[in-house]
Amino acid sequence: MSEAIERPGNTPAWHAAVRGEAVDWDRLLSGYIATVDWPACAFWRELRAVNRDAVVLLSSRESPEAWWQSMERTIVATLSRPVPSEDADWTARRAMTLEMMERRFAPGWRHRDSAIAAYERHNDDVRAAVPAERLIDWRTGDGWEPLCAALDLPVPAEPFPHVNTAADFRAGQELDHRQE
Repeated sequence: MSEAIERPGNTPAWHAAVRGEAVDWDRLLSGYIATVDWPACAFWRELRAVNRDAVVLLSSRESPEAWWQSMERTIVATLSRPVPSEDADWTARRAMTLEMMERRFAPGWRHRDSAIAAYERHNDDVRAAVPAERLIDWRTGDGWEPLCAALDLPVPAEPFPHVNTAADFRAGQELDHRQE
């Protein structure tokens, strides 16, 4: 999502994708060799259709409840706050993101039970659709090994990074609000 923020000119294309309109994925994702996180993960089926040989990384938490705790503290809290009305890019991105959550995740995404059901359904759908030889079913804490093995890359010497924690996310949000 940070890339979507840094490339506000792409918001209309992401919004078109949310509405089910045709998207030139190669153009939208030019300059990238991989995607993770939202908004791209909401379109895993479409991206897989145009990248049949790609490896799909399904990143999950130790439990749906742990996932929800993180989701509630970060995404739900952030998307529940108003955006500065004078910031047209932010307003457009927020509209796209809210519509994406409603259409591509779950209409009740702000509520625990609905969100957990959508999370579990998403994970089950990916596992059922992606052939095992193309799927990395990875959990937080698994480290480099499963990723490197699936991609046929050496395991780096440095420890696996632990970034974008809930605390990091909230600190970034506080910075954004101080800049408003």
